[in-house]
Amino acid sequence: MRVLTVVGARPQFIKAAPVGRAILAAGHTEHLVHTGQHYDHNMSQVFFDELGISPPEENLEVGSGSHGLQTGTCLIKLEEAMLRLKPDWVLVYGDTNSTIAAALAAVKLRIPVAHVEAGLRSFNREMPEEHNRVLTDHCSDLLLCPTQTAVDQLAKEGISAGVHLTGDPMYDAVLQNRDRALERHAGLLEELGVSAGEYLVATIHRPYNTDEPAVLARILTALEEVGLPVVLPLHPRTRARIEDLRTSGQLPALDRLKLIPPLSYLALLRLQSDAQRILTDSGGIQKEAFFLRVPCVTLRPETEWVETVSAGWNVLVGSDPERILSEAKTFQPPAERPDVFGDGQASEAIVRRLEEHTG
Repeated sequence: MRVLTVVGARPQFIKAAPVGRAILAAGHTEHLVHTGQHYDHNMSQVFFDELGISPPEENLEVGSGSHGLQTGTCLIKLEEAMLRLKPDWVLVYGDTNSTIAAALAAVKLRIPVAHVEAGLRSFNREMPEEHNRVLTDHCSDLLLCPTQTAVDQLAKEGISAGVHLTGDPMYDAVLQNRDRALERHAGLLEELGVSAGEYLVATIHRPYNTDEPAVLARILTALEEVGLPVVLPLHPRTRARIEDLRTSGQLPALDRLKLIPPLSYLALLRLQSDAQRILTDSGGIQKEAFFLRVPCVTLRPETEWVETVSAGWNVLVGSDPERILSEAKTFQPPAERPDVFGDGQASEAIVRRLEEHTG
């Protein structure tokens, strides 16, 4: 079995690592193609290095740009790669422009498509990612769902053929790398000047939180007022917007915020592990917080990971500064945390499903 795996962004690298190992362990061939959607070293290459992923067979170097330009360029280049490599399956992850481009290219060439994280819905049609995930699901042959909620959602949309509950390979990745992260970055908290359980971690990168200056200023001001150190690894977009705010005088002094460059996967896993709470607008980090049993405050009005909210380990606050401040200080999940994302062996389940449906 020959699998062409398409990745382009941080969360996809993380999930592709354990699945790629499972593909090879089962005696199959994986062709890894990196679209280059995330191209900064700290957002891309360092993840391959730390996760032990073999260098991509091809790097399409698509880079940034408008959604149309990025998706169209991916589509053209991925079609060329598929014609050259002739895979049995095209394996895609999540909801990025790389994902929908790969799915469309494969469908046009009549190559079966397998979608990891099928069935997720935020029900916010203003998010480009929502359209990407819906369209990818509706043109995929194999829909690999991380949770029962995702399976049920596909059934509501009339999709039942090729649907399988596999669990979440991101959970596999956390279980496989948690101890390595603690060992490899043992001195990280000391370097940052924080103590275990006495700091928060925040990440902000969604356009609706960063592109409107007043919204970003409200979020940052609320974080500053929490009363604990807040470590904020900065996405390049967010860093640029903060500089704009500072230049225009719209931002007060941020004495408690520790603004640092993007962290590698293992370093961020280490940082999250001992945080008192995590505040984020990232889907992947919401899950990592859940896996690590750290309370999560989500800076969005909705989430595709509804299970984390239903379980009481995640609370949605949007960009309301009063709610951000209140939940950042007081949010406490219940003692129990259900295993809704599987048993940590999703990667092997995914490979079994690919094998069953091949040929």
